[in-house]
Amino acid sequence: MKKLLGSLILKLMGWKVVLHGDVDNLNRCILVVAPHTHNSEYLLGNFAYWKLGKPLKIIIKDAHTKAWYGGIVKGLGGIGIDRSQKNDLVNFVAKQFEKEDFSLVITPEGTRSWVPKWRKGFYHMAMTAKVPMVLAAGDFKRKIIYLGYQIPFEEIQNMSYEEILKKISDYYKKYDIHPKVPENWNPEIS
Repeated sequence: MKKLLGSLILKLMGWKVVLHGDVDNLNRCILVVAPHTHNSEYLLGNFAYWKLGKPLKIIIKDAHTKAWYGGIVKGLGGIGIDRSQKNDLVNFVAKQFEKEDFSLVITPEGTRSWVPKWRKGFYHMAMTAKVPMVLAAGDFKRKIIYLGYQIPFEEIQNMSYEEILKKISDYYKKYDIHPKVPENWNPEIS
């Protein structure tokens, strides 16, 4: 049902999904999503994953998973985290990957606003969980969701953080991604 619904919604909205790699790259990975400038990116990504029949999760404040609408949030892949407590999020994520396979959405910018540099959590999560990184982006000018370009774990463990950022930066520059709110995107990834 989700496959049909995801396909229908994207079609009605005029969006298409372009895979850069095997669809099975989406089974088990840290999904690096950039640019992150608007909440609509998450919904579009969810519809793309529904269309492709792949499991998608996102870390969210537990207030959203405990609220009256928490069932919907969990149904959309929300994993609640108590942000008032100091959490070892990297190891928490690694333990989640021990239980099941899924793509975990991480927006390294950490906010929808312009930032001078990325947070490193996505890198540490991939290293600790021993999973690949897969790149994703929504191009709002062309109405294309790009998915599937994989940086295998074997490469991640043999590259420096700076080399990984360069590889990611080159990917986003190659496809000339146009975010929803361009002034909130810093294409100089560091």
